Amino acid sequence: MFDGNWRTTVDKGLLPIGHSLRRAGISADVITITGIAMATVAALTIGAGYLRVGLLFLLLTGIPDALDGAVARASGTGSDRGAFFDSVSDRLTDALLFGGVAWYLASNEPGRIMMLPVAIMALAMFISYQRAKAESLGFDAKGGLMERAERIIVLALALLFSELLIAILWVMLVLTAITAGQRFVKVWRQASQDRPRPQRRARRQPRRTRRAANESMWRQRMRERRTLRDG
Repeated sequence: MFDGNWRTTVDKGLLPIGHSLRRAGISADVITITGIAMATVAALTIGAGYLRVGLLFLLLTGIPDALDGAVARASGTGSDRGAFFDSVSDRLTDALLFGGVAWYLASNEPGRIMMLPVAIMALAMFISYQRAKAESLGFDAKGGLMERAERIIVLALALLFSELLIAILWVMLVLTAITAGQRFVKVWRQASQDRPRPQRRARRQPRRTRRAANESMWRQRMRERRTLRDG
């Protein structure tokens, strides 16, 4: 929902900050690496049971994630390499954060409830793959109830109200599964529509084949002339 409704507005608001960071000599890659470092610290503190401290570093993780694109646009250094690095860092950050929650649950809760954040992480990766594959085929797969920004916000609420952590994770799992279904249906409908296909140029026959065909046609015409003359 965030990408579809507020992404453009937020990006425009962050552009002046991006210009300031660029003038300070800070590159988009440095900001992305900083976000990964913050996510690593957040995962370690969450796993160790310091959920409120983990919440602080989770919020600090979101700041570089929002600013790296602004710096790239302000400096005019946006590229396929930067987009690839940013996308990979987002997936790594998700794995670290939900891995930290799984570590915490494995240490403090009985049974297999630690698989709950693992399931959320798996669905999040699936949603990301859907979008990447759809865009590579020329389709639009954005949207859904629980995109990455929403997952980070809900996770922050779960860490803030730790007594409701498991209940909030269940809600997140359901909404993430619904989002996966929404994206699948969206791309399926686009792929089911007839799209104009570029016409292929007829392959030229090899020179020997064309020469043989011409000779065959010439012999056929000569035979027809003899038949008409003799008949």
